[in-house]
Amino acid sequence: MIQKAFIGPSGRGDAIRTADLHYDLPPDLIAQRPLECRDAARLLVLHRDSGRIEHRSFADVDAYLRPADCLVLNRSRVVPARFVAWRTTGGRIPGLFLKEDSPGAWRVLLTGAGRLRGGEKLTIAGGPWVLTCVRHLERGECEVRIEPPDPAHRVLEAVGSMPLPPYIRREGDDAELARLDHEQYQTVYARESGSVAAPTAGLHFTTELLARIAAAGTRVAEVVLHVGLGTFQPVEAEDLRDHTMHREWFELDAGNAGTIAATRSAGGRIVAVGTTSVRVLETIVKDGRPLAPRSGWTDILIYPPYEFHAVDALITNFHLPGSTLLALVMAFAGRERILTAYREAIRERYRFFSYGDAMLIL
Repeated sequence: MIQKAFIGPSGRGDAIRTADLHYDLPPDLIAQRPLECRDAARLLVLHRDSGRIEHRSFADVDAYLRPADCLVLNRSRVVPARFVAWRTTGGRIPGLFLKEDSPGAWRVLLTGAGRLRGGEKLTIAGGPWVLTCVRHLERGECEVRIEPPDPAHRVLEAVGSMPLPPYIRREGDDAELARLDHEQYQTVYARESGSVAAPTAGLHFTTELLARIAAAGTRVAEVVLHVGLGTFQPVEAEDLRDHTMHREWFELDAGNAGTIAATRSAGGRIVAVGTTSVRVLETIVKDGRPLAPRSGWTDILIYPPYEFHAVDALITNFHLPGSTLLALVMAFAGRERILTAYREAIRERYRFFSYGDAMLIL
């Protein structure tokens, strides 16, 4: 049932309207806080061949996995990327770390950056570090120099907080909730720092659930894709093909590539955990290339219609209307199937977005 097409922006084909990616969501279904027990989330199971829907708990996800399958996880770790800086005038400047270009050279988003002069210095709250504004870049980004030039992960672990998405709205300071965010807005298998947003499909796994899956014989492989803000950037173009994705760093090493390839050769299914894992695998096999170790930058944009070559099943969260993430899921299961499943999830009062419930598409 998966149709053939191209991956934008590598070609043109039938137009897909961004308006086709929208649905109506009651605001009270946007999850505002994590569950204390990760695998207590609900799980909507969608069978894409028939459209049949089941309602389960995420703790039951292993019932749908076979010993011959391979579960593919994104082990990228979220950087506590939000910080506060102060101008010499006493003005407060909230900031968001984006990337480290080289030791001491950062790219950041700064609230009110337009007021900053080149060469102006900002003091980071909670530490001895000073930022100097070097120049303004596109999309509100700034290039800054940090002194002393300590590694970004060391600075942010000391002064930063988790970069929760803007639809999670909190009033006042809640130390206990901040502690819960620090623990729960991170997968239990995260190891390599680099993401400024969580690969949220993996948030539902516990170490016990993963151990049970492995003990049943299902292989587990890992990829890396450092999630950037571009993944969640709203699509503003009327035609999705005209949307420009930001590049994100990915890696698949030899050991994990071998595990995935062995599963495929034996007739097992590749079960991707999250759209980030999908994007890594489909980038690697693009244009008929074999699944092999590879690293680099990807700006792959997947939308209907599209033929998947590396993924057979998908575990994912419920995504924002009008997003490229929703477009990818529609490409995997069909637009009408996904909209029907989303309407069912709304009727059943599922929790949506980053801290929300999950979907398994078979």
